[in-house]
Formats: sequence, C-alpha cells, structure tokens
Amino acid sequence: MKRIPAATFLFLFWTLISVPGSFAQHEPSESYRKIVNRVLPQYPEIARSMNLTGSVKAEAVVAPNGVVKSVEVRGGHPVLVRAAQNAIYKWKWAPAPHETREPIEVKFDPR
Repeated sequence: MKRIPAATFLFLFWTLISVPGSFAQHEPSESYRKIVNRVLPQYPEIARSMNLTGSVKAEAVVAPNGVVKSVEVRGGHPVLVRAAQNAIYKWKWAPAPHETREPIEVKFDPR
C-alpha cells in the first residue's frame, strides 16, 4: 500500500517539473543584438582630474522595439558608473521578437 502513494507522488512530481516552457514565466534571453545607435558617455570631470581610466560592465534589458528598459551594473569604478548608465539608456538596438539581455562594457580613457 505504501508504494501506491509514493508512485503517485513521483508521477505528480515528474509532471510538474516537465511542464512545457510555454507555461514558464518568460525571462529575457541573453543576446547580442545589433546596436543601431550607440551614445558615448560623458567623461566625469572628477574622473578626468584623477586621470581615472577603466571600464564599467553592465547588462541592459532591451525591449522588442530596441529601447533600453533597465541597466544593471556588473562592475566598474563608482565614479564612472553613472556616466555609463546614462549613456546606455540612450542606446538603441535593432528590433527583435522578444526582450533580451545585452552584456555591455563601456571603456573610459581621458586621452
């Protein structure tokens, strides 16, 4: 008798974990869509006075129409982060059938 409830549980568990992806919540996929308009960041004056170089790594969530919905910073000097975010929000990507996550690295050099 104990095997029937265990078998039923296993069947239900297997059914739940094998639900088709169409029922799962849609997550933006990681992509490398073509950038159609890239805006250069304004180099912060404080960074220029410090002769600060470096890069900011970020990930942008881009809507199907190519507009940036959000930017998440993954690393970089805090003095450069805001300038990178401000520039990325102005970027435009080629249209796609769904929203995507785009990895970005913005490099800063005062020269």
